[in-house]
Amino acid sequence: MIIPIGSIVNALTVIIGSLIGVAFGKYVSEKTRITIFQVIGLFTLVLGFKMALATQQFLLLLICLVLGAIIGELLNIEQLFERVGSRIKKSLKSKNPLFTEGLITAFLIYCIGSMTFVGAIEEGINKDSTLLFTKSLLDGITSILLASTFGIGVLVSAIPLLLFQSVLTWGAIYFEPYLAPEIITELSAVGGVLIIAIALNILHLKKIKVSNLLPALFLVIPLYLIAQVY
Repeated sequence: MIIPIGSIVNALTVIIGSLIGVAFGKYVSEKTRITIFQVIGLFTLVLGFKMALATQQFLLLLICLVLGAIIGELLNIEQLFERVGSRIKKSLKSKNPLFTEGLITAFLIYCIGSMTFVGAIEEGINKDSTLLFTKSLLDGITSILLASTFGIGVLVSAIPLLLFQSVLTWGAIYFEPYLAPEIITELSAVGGVLIIAIALNILHLKKIKVSNLLPALFLVIPLYLIAQVY
């Protein structure tokens, strides 16, 4: 079994960046922290729109999101994530009220995007970790900013990040036939909408249960393939 070096490095950069961010955050005034919070929200909003508008199948995007939201609400994924986050927070004895939000927000930002899927597949099929190394650098920088505001929850997100990308790398040989560039574009577009929702939460414009929209990502491949047949 291939060792997911790219994902390991990615997780380490998130941990290092988070530690820097947490240490840096101690010296940031509340006023500056709020401004940084707003900047992160605006950046996340721009990133989400960039990804979402790349879609070539707007109807597919809508159907995936609607069906995904229905499934997510029925399973109540948001509540499950909050329970898991609360347990981790309790075990780490963290008093940061933004711990769970930081964990979920960071994980979604790091893992929803074309670089995640393409990078993991490249590492699994071609033993090439270049794209994941590039992503690691970007995530490390992002984690500094996120952790300075959200705290230690961003660091903990490195664990599900490592697991998620490693599974993609190990399963690359099976996923490859279904991950044509067009499908990756649509996966990224659905992810972009979720990231827009994260941005709205960060900016306190609207509280959206982003985790309940996650099933939409898993509907992209089957619905795309069905659309091609009919």
